[in-house]
Amino acid sequence: MIAPVDSTGREAPLLDVRDLKTHFPVRRGLFGRTIGHVRAVDGVSFSLGRGKTLGLVGESGCGKTTAGRTLLRLIPATSGSVVFEGQDVFGLPPADLRRLRRHMQIIFQDPYGSLNPRMTVGAIIGEPLRVHRLARGRDLEDRVAGLLDRVGLSPSYRNRYPHEFSGGQRQRVGIARALALEPRLIVCDEPVSALDVSIQSQILNLLERLQADLGLAYLFIAHDLAVVSHISEEVAVMYLGRIIEKAPSRLLYADPLHPYTRCLMSAIPRRHPSAPLERIVPRGEVPSALNPPSGCTFHPRCPWAFEPCPVRVPALEPMPDEAGHLVACHLHHKEPS
Repeated sequence: MIAPVDSTGREAPLLDVRDLKTHFPVRRGLFGRTIGHVRAVDGVSFSLGRGKTLGLVGESGCGKTTAGRTLLRLIPATSGSVVFEGQDVFGLPPADLRRLRRHMQIIFQDPYGSLNPRMTVGAIIGEPLRVHRLARGRDLEDRVAGLLDRVGLSPSYRNRYPHEFSGGQRQRVGIARALALEPRLIVCDEPVSALDVSIQSQILNLLERLQADLGLAYLFIAHDLAVVSHISEEVAVMYLGRIIEKAPSRLLYADPLHPYTRCLMSAIPRRHPSAPLERIVPRGEVPSALNPPSGCTFHPRCPWAFEPCPVRVPALEPMPDEAGHLVACHLHHKEPS
């Protein structure tokens, strides 16, 4: 398959997200009067190429999971656009959206809560094939067996129930279900955070192998930067609903620029006990997304905040000397005198 190109002759991205916003109304009183909005996602933009992985990282509550679910239309967007393979995802009618969903799938964080305990593993994996009328009868059984084998489980497990499996095995079932419709994009919503460390590496290796074999693109959502570095070519760091730094993985881990990213990096455990550890701890607590701070939302916690930080919102701009490295910080984009 020849990848489409844009007006400049370059390969068009598989997924293009522009100024995505997801605000949740807060209502109170007898008549449910809206008193404000939680800005879970507040102007996120990124693109993802075919067969590539973008890591989306940040603290719990920063909006990364909401962003992933919004672009799949599992959560309604407030504004913005999502273009997948040249199609406007938010503008599609229900029939066309149903067909598009075959190519955009998700792996959920919780391997326990994401599987129906009343269904066998074979029924869980085969359900997408039945819903989209892609297989039935013996063909359905063969495809389910093939999917189980691809994720490292015995086809004989198809008659077992989720409670009979370990956490890592259940996540493999979730991966098999996501693969059933032969998608081109998978949103991995913290797929290893609920697993033991030894099992995490097995699941990450499985995801990498599937990507190499099937040409999958991943939006890999996580809060653990050490995990993201293992699988992502590019990493975007989110804070209070916005991307505050984005760069190729090697650049971000070698030279983090935003103070928040530096704080996150300093929390990664060192491989050797003798390695120097310079822990950078941000001040205070994460502000509420219902009433975020003015200017740079990180300025109340930033060790290096200065005069313009509480007043002006920094734009996500490229660094002139580092290709592909974007940062939203006044420290690196001072106005000319």
